[in-house]
Amino acid sequence: MLTVEVIETIRCTPEELLAFVLDPERYAQVDRKIRRVRRVRRQDRCTEFAFRPRLAGLPGPETVARMRLTPGARVDIRLAPPPANRLSRRLCDFEASFVCTPTGDGTRLVRTLTFHFAPWLSRFAEPLLRRRLTAEVAEEVALAKAHLERTA
Repeated sequence: MLTVEVIETIRCTPEELLAFVLDPERYAQVDRKIRRVRRVRRQDRCTEFAFRPRLAGLPGPETVARMRLTPGARVDIRLAPPPANRLSRRLCDFEASFVCTPTGDGTRLVRTLTFHFAPWLSRFAEPLLRRRLTAEVAEEVALAKAHLERTA
């Protein structure tokens, strides 16, 4: 299992941050792991989107992610259920979150990604991805912070 966590305070409200996250086409501007959003479907507190992931510079198969909003508090992301993600699931399972807590300075964000690689891939993938993925998530959060503070 590979887990990356980045914590940052951003001068915006939790609602502004979560709205940005829930718009995959806009969020892809700050997250280089999301390349070319192919489609987006929204229903109530759930947003599903298809995209081509790029982890540590390595392209992945088309993936469908499902984001679930807990208003004012968090967005949880997982792979969409079958039949989507047949190839992705052979490689790994994935979950991520954006947890927001209001502070006097804005919003404290805890950004977490966790990958559960297939046993045959885990021994190679985790050491290869750990450092680069940590840097990519830190860059993503820094770019999201700059974007949100510039537009606030």
